[in-house]
Amino acid sequence: MNRFFKIIPKPVYLYVLTLVFTTFWTITPNLLSASPMAISLEGRWDITVDMNGKPAPSWLEVRHSGNRTLVGQFVSVSGSARPISEVHVKDNTFHFAIPPQWESGTGDFSVKGTFQGDKISGSLTTPDGKTYSWTGVRAPSLRRTSPPVWGKPIKLTQGNSLTGWHAEGTNQWVIKDGVLKSEKSGANLITDQKFNDFKLHVEFRIPKGSNSGVYLRGRYEVQVTDGKGMEPSPGELGGVYGFISPSEMMAKEPGEWQSFDVTLIGRMITLAVNGKTVITNQEIPGITGGALDSNEGEPGPLYIQGDHGPVEYRNIVITPAN
Repeated sequence: MNRFFKIIPKPVYLYVLTLVFTTFWTITPNLLSASPMAISLEGRWDITVDMNGKPAPSWLEVRHSGNRTLVGQFVSVSGSARPISEVHVKDNTFHFAIPPQWESGTGDFSVKGTFQGDKISGSLTTPDGKTYSWTGVRAPSLRRTSPPVWGKPIKLTQGNSLTGWHAEGTNQWVIKDGVLKSEKSGANLITDQKFNDFKLHVEFRIPKGSNSGVYLRGRYEVQVTDGKGMEPSPGELGGVYGFISPSEMMAKEPGEWQSFDVTLIGRMITLAVNGKTVITNQEIPGITGGALDSNEGEPGPLYIQGDHGPVEYRNIVITPAN
């Protein structure tokens, strides 16, 4: 061994030694941070928050950022998915903070929790200092192993009756000659029937400056906005709120009838706006703000948003998979 080192020039020997130690100290922290406990927290979680006895849905995703840091995104009971700059993990506990979105108060929005297997639980503190407990389970993948077999189309708007729908609160919706109308901000409207995978056609008309949305399974909102002239984004017409931008903005002028054609299979969505496909078989990671619940493995209703201004809907036809 000594003979080997004698034939290596000293500068080369020192360079190799430095390289070995540098590599060791670079790799070791990453190896240590990728502990089994931290790895077991990675993934997506469906959360239910206990808000003074009323269950409210939420959602969390945790992943590695490419180095030793855990990052993610979080959906609270309202608002869009918000990025988490770092999820701090010690043993089987974790915590993170995110700035407020539109909540009242001046502090951060903070979450603390523990995890074990496929279950997590903890507390959530809002910027105004209120704290709520929550529980969560690992979100299902919803991957389908065979193509859908489509059933018979169901027309959800016809005549002058709201049969098949119920309001979430005091109802301001009316229907006349098959046109659903909400003249002012008020309750959301929900189908009595629940659906799993489906194809959906819906037509809508929205005045300038108003806002609505169509929630698929009551959990994933496709945005209905006055989007003419706007850049495509998850918060504008044809976006899956907080997650997916349409490829282009296909909005018509305010006051014109427009249409969505949606195919939802598991988490995979394809969407055409006014006849143009703008989302092609993309995955919806989790629930969006305003969801009815976080039970992603279960069928859910169709619901249309009525609390953000006037809007009209017609020709809502859903074709469920058998």
